[in-house]
Amino acid sequence: MTPEDYLNGQILLIDKPLKWSSFQAVNKLKYALINKLGLPKKFKIGHAGTLDPLATGLLLVCTGKFTKRITELQGQPKEYTGTFYIGATTPSYDLETAVDHTFATAHVTEAVIHDTVKQFLGEIDQKPPIYSAIKKDGVRLYEHARAGQTVEIALRKTTIYEFEITRIALPEIDFRVVCSKGTYIRSLAFDFGQAMQTGSHLTALRRTKIGDYLVTDAVDAASFEDNLTP
Repeated sequence: MTPEDYLNGQILLIDKPLKWSSFQAVNKLKYALINKLGLPKKFKIGHAGTLDPLATGLLLVCTGKFTKRITELQGQPKEYTGTFYIGATTPSYDLETAVDHTFATAHVTEAVIHDTVKQFLGEIDQKPPIYSAIKKDGVRLYEHARAGQTVEIALRKTTIYEFEITRIALPEIDFRVVCSKGTYIRSLAFDFGQAMQTGSHLTALRRTKIGDYLVTDAVDAASFEDNLTP
């Protein structure tokens, strides 16, 4: 594609690697386009939905005039696959922080797991993790958390359209979820454990779909840069 194509607007399907922030991924693409194609330094580029550094998968990156579509794309249903670890919790609800509590799991059977899934289908109330970028009193929640501050976090309405258990090998449970905008899979992991009267945290997460866009059609940021030709 030409520089004009990117300025007129493109939706790039990027497979974000583990430990990269969404911001880092977008910046890598931006500077590749600037350095290889000569795009102006202030050209517009942005992503349509953050992925945590410990998650991989589909990141939609909009360029040029298509940045106006970011809000529309963010509102599309999203599909994730991943793994819950049963019997322990962490403050961040994932592997960003160390285990803080452990719980008994002898009562957690396959029947209990599948029955619990039903509680989370449809519209649910969800509390975002304290380790998240949501702002409270002008400060991001993860900054409050890292400062050891306790803050009240309001519940949010979210919708789980599909929730499937794909593997049970306790203490691990693999899943597939299709959900609405604003759903925190880390919070789903924590709440799922509580509903089974045990603990749970997220140990792996991959976004596989946003609307009709599939991660199988995505490229990694390094390959995208390598394939750019002036």
